[in-house]
Amino acid sequence: MSQTVDRALSILPLLAEGPANLEQVAGRLDVHKSTALRLLRTLHEHGMVYRQSDQRYRLGARLFALAQQAVENLDVREIAHPHLTKLNEKCGHTVHLAVYEENEVLYIDKVESRYPVRMYSRIGKPVAITVAAVAKLLLADLPEPERRTLAEKLDYPLYTPRSTPNAQAFLAELAKVREQGWATDLGGHEESINCVGAPIRGADGRLVAAMSVSAPNVVVTAEELLTLLPLVRRTADDISREYSGNTPQKDMKEA
Repeated sequence: MSQTVDRALSILPLLAEGPANLEQVAGRLDVHKSTALRLLRTLHEHGMVYRQSDQRYRLGARLFALAQQAVENLDVREIAHPHLTKLNEKCGHTVHLAVYEENEVLYIDKVESRYPVRMYSRIGKPVAITVAAVAKLLLADLPEPERRTLAEKLDYPLYTPRSTPNAQAFLAELAKVREQGWATDLGGHEESINCVGAPIRGADGRLVAAMSVSAPNVVVTAEELLTLLPLVRRTADDISREYSGNTPQKDMKEA
């Protein structure tokens, strides 16, 4: 299996040099043409390569789309980090940046709380998708049919009595978040942890990431944390402007 993957991946830098026919691919890989054809067909099915009318293969559009998505995610993290740090310096609480990928919401950056009591989280770790503020923001931005399909597929673990219990409640929460343009998790994942988040938009107005501020009840009450919402939204807007060069929309509109 590892040899097959290695051979398939070896095709991509070859095609990056320019279109190549089956014989050229087989020769470069030092395999029979039937083996090369099988690998090319698999890559073609996934959009990684494209067969031209002259029977030569070139890199596929899907590969470029994935590369662009990766670049955008790296860019938003690089652009956002100084803003997240500044927000952390002002409020002292944990600040997160998250993106939506492959049906998961993942933390891609974090600035740790200055207080000794803090929430546990890790960059690269999926969040509790049915309760986290950043997840609500990112999923609320999806088109309605996609939101509904995803909501019906999710499990709804009851982490606390405040957790989202089912798809109907989740869709109602996403509609609310979409309308108001911000989100909270007030004890939905951990009873002692509260969170408030805001969206980060690209030039096309769609969400590219979401950010949040989180704090334990022993450090700040939910009501006190909510007073930081204007600061959190201004930070998200500043990141959006720098990322896209456009003034971000304040409210989410139904797609």
